[in-house]
Amino acid sequence: MAGCLDLLGGAEVDSALILGLGGPPARWAVNPDEKPGPDYWLRVWALRGLLYAWDDQAEPSVLHALTDEAWRVREMAIKVVARHHLDNALPVVAELRQDGVARVRDAAHRAVRSLTVADD
Repeated sequence: MAGCLDLLGGAEVDSALILGLGGPPARWAVNPDEKPGPDYWLRVWALRGLLYAWDDQAEPSVLHALTDEAWRVREMAIKVVARHHLDNALPVVAELRQDGVARVRDAAHRAVRSLTVADD
């Protein structure tokens, strides 16, 4: 979890973590001989890790990721919000139902339902 937060914040992390989170498509991030990819993928992969390795201290970083310029980061942050029921994110996620990217809007609609519908 700490490695995911470091990666999300732009810090250097162990290459094994990057490959574990991103799989074979992440080779560019750890091998200088590979053609580099967009750095937003590192933030997406870090958030993906937070779907499974969670601690409440990650919440501020996830809330910040909801405003990322890269739509894939926003979409994954919304998924983390829904998975971990981060109620503090509801106002921002509700606004993201108007995002310019359909996948972000769809994820936001699902997350709002998840955060507002009572469990039976």
